Amino acid sequence: MKVLVFNDNNALAEFAASEMIELLKKKPAAVICLASGDSPKLTCELFVKKATTEKINLESFIFIGLDEWVGLSPKTKGSCESDFQNRLFDPLGIRPSQYHLFDGLSNNLEKECADMDAFIKKKGGIDLMVVGIGMNGHIGFNEPGVDFNLLSHVIDLDETTVSVGQKYFSEPVSLQKGITLGLGHLMNSKKLLLLANGKRKSMVIKKAVEETISNLFPASIVQQHPESYVLIDEDAGSLLDKSKIK
Repeated sequence: MKVLVFNDNNALAEFAASEMIELLKKKPAAVICLASGDSPKLTCELFVKKATTEKINLESFIFIGLDEWVGLSPKTKGSCESDFQNRLFDPLGIRPSQYHLFDGLSNNLEKECADMDAFIKKKGGIDLMVVGIGMNGHIGFNEPGVDFNLLSHVIDLDETTVSVGQKYFSEPVSLQKGITLGLGHLMNSKKLLLLANGKRKSMVIKKAVEETISNLFPASIVQQHPESYVLIDEDAGSLLDKSKIK
């Protein structure tokens, strides 16, 4: 694990977007998994801009969605799929055959998980994962207490996730379960970027990178990933022991 501190979120997102672009230049059929939500929002915007400006060939690019709220239509504004459609697929003309997302309305969620695992295996694994970190240390919907070895699974949402998650919707919605890639997928990924910015993320970053690895704070597992990079701005890194920053 390496911790990279940037002056601000713009510089952080610029680095993350460039990592995605450089990967696709080297491997046009790369498999990239991306989180929705606030943390990667600017990274998505810059990726679209770079891909368009540099005329990157995206015809073979494969996209994996990290998670989805169970019980929500993909057309619901605030759903993960809606995020991806608006931020990436529509602006870049990404075809449905190029991405695999969880269906939160499926009446067979176990099959959704099995299908996702099979798809990732068929594509040779995930080349790059770009994720955020929740206030309770979750990555995706891997909530406190989750088994580190799980692949795709359905999970009961933590109270913190339910409370914070309401900000993505224009009116209150019932959020009880999530469907997500597991931390087994995260550890199997060839490269991992974890993004965080702002003072409010300073304590969760400190727990993730400096404290004991524990499934009670799932993001701490990034310490064990051989090719993980924690990308933070100065505010998010304000509580870190500076001598430990590589």
